[in-house]
Amino acid sequence: MSKSYPSTRRSFLKKFAALSALTASALPAVVLDQQQKALLKRTVKAISPNDRLQIATIGMGIIGFIDTVTAISVPGVELVAACDLYDGRLKHTKEVFGNQVVTIRNYQEILERDDVDAVLICTPDHWHARIARDALRAGKPVYCEKPMVQDIADGKKLIRAQKNSGCVFQVGSQFVSSIVFEEARKQFAAGAIGELNMIEARYNRNSAIGAWQYTIPPDASPETVDWDQFISGTKKRDFDPVRFFRWRNYWDYGTGVAGDLFVHLFSGLHHILSSNGPNRIVATGGLRFWKDGRDVPDMMLGLCDYPETESHPAFNLTLQTNFAHGGGGGTDMRLIGSEGVMDLGFRGLTITTTPRYTPTKKQIIEGYNSVSTFSKSVQQEIADNYEQYYPDNKSTNTEKSVTEFNPPENYDERFDHFVHFFNAVRTNGSVTEDAAYGFRAAAPAVLTNASYLKQKPMRWDPEKMALRA
Repeated sequence: MSKSYPSTRRSFLKKFAALSALTASALPAVVLDQQQKALLKRTVKAISPNDRLQIATIGMGIIGFIDTVTAISVPGVELVAACDLYDGRLKHTKEVFGNQVVTIRNYQEILERDDVDAVLICTPDHWHARIARDALRAGKPVYCEKPMVQDIADGKKLIRAQKNSGCVFQVGSQFVSSIVFEEARKQFAAGAIGELNMIEARYNRNSAIGAWQYTIPPDASPETVDWDQFISGTKKRDFDPVRFFRWRNYWDYGTGVAGDLFVHLFSGLHHILSSNGPNRIVATGGLRFWKDGRDVPDMMLGLCDYPETESHPAFNLTLQTNFAHGGGGGTDMRLIGSEGVMDLGFRGLTITTTPRYTPTKKQIIEGYNSVSTFSKSVQQEIADNYEQYYPDNKSTNTEKSVTEFNPPENYDERFDHFVHFFNAVRTNGSVTEDAAYGFRAAAPAVLTNASYLKQKPMRWDPEKMALRA
C-alpha cells in the first residue's frame, strides 16, 4: 500500500467523493467517519465496480462491529451478510449497516452464499479454528481474529487447511501492519539500540469494562440467544447470560489475558525482530481483584526465553497484565539493548541512547570497588596496569540522544491491516500474518496459560511449531 500523502485536503475530498459514488448503497455515518479519518492522509486508489469485494462477518460482538466498520471503510468493500447467536446484535447490524444486510444465526449458511467473497471471523476464541477451517474448505478467504487458535493441537490443522484451500488467510493482530512497528523493525535492524538483551511488555487496566465485565442486555434469554450452538464442543451447561456475554472470563470459551492481550505483544514483537518465537515459557498469576465467578486470572506474569537466531541474539521477554492497576493501567513495550532503549506505544516510538558508563582509573582504585580492600602493593599494581584490568569497552554512543517517530494524526493500523488483506484477496497475494505466523504468535500465548495452569515451564520449538519434552 502506498504511504505517500496528497498535498491538500481538497485533493483528498475529490478522490473520496469519487470513491463514494462507487458505493452500491449509502454507507452508514459511522463508516463514512471512519473512512474519512483513515483515508485523510493517504493517496486513494480508485476501485472499479468489478473489483468490489463483498464480505460477511461471523460474530457481531465488540470486535465484530469494530472490524466490520473498519473493513468496509476500505474503498471497494461491502458488507452483505452477518452472523451472530444473539438476536439483538443481528437487529443492531441492520440498524447500523442497513436492512439490505442478510442476518443469520448459523454461520454455515454464510459459507454457502455465492455472494460472499471473504469472511471475517470475530467470534469467541473457542470457535476461531473450527469456523476458519470450514470457511477455507468452502473456498472463502478468511480474516480471523486473534488468537488464531484456543488449542495448540488446532494450529497445524489450520495451517494445512490454508495451504490446501489456496485461499488468503490473515490473522487480526494489526500491529504487524502498523507503520510504527515497521519503523521499529527498520530501526532495530539498523542497530539503533545495539545488541538486544531484554524486552519488557505490559498491558494493564483498571476498570470493570477493561476487566471484561461487559454489560448484559435485559432481553437475554434462551429465546434470544442460541445457547446450545455457543457451548457446542464445550461442557454442557444450562443457559447462562454471564458466560455468553462475558465469555472472556472463562477457560471454556476464551484464552484469558494471554490470548486477548499477550498475543498482540507476541505478534508485534515477532514482526520487529523477524522472530519465530520463544523456546521456553513460564507463567504465574492469580485472581486478585475481579472475583465475580470467572475462572481466568486477572493478574498474569510471563517470562519467555528466546534463542539466538540469524535476526536477533538470545534475549528474555517479560510480560505483565494487571486488571486492577491502581496507576490507571496502560500499555507499553520496551526493547532494551546494549546501546539504547526503544519504547513503543500505540501512537509512536521513542529511541533513547545513552553512552555506557566507563569508570576512570581514580574511580577504580578509590571508588566503590573491591580494589579499596586490597593491600597497598596490589592496589598499586592494578593502578600501574589499569588497561589490562579494564580494556576499552566504551559504548559506540558518544552522547545521549532521543529519536521519536509518530504516525499521522488519525492513523489506524487496523485499517492498514484490512487494506493488506483485501489487496491479497484481489491479487491472490500474500499477507504478513498468515496461518503459520498467526500460530507462532498464538502458541506462546496459549502456552503461557498452560504454564500457569500446570505450574511448570513449557518448552516449545518455534521453528517446527511443536512442543518439546
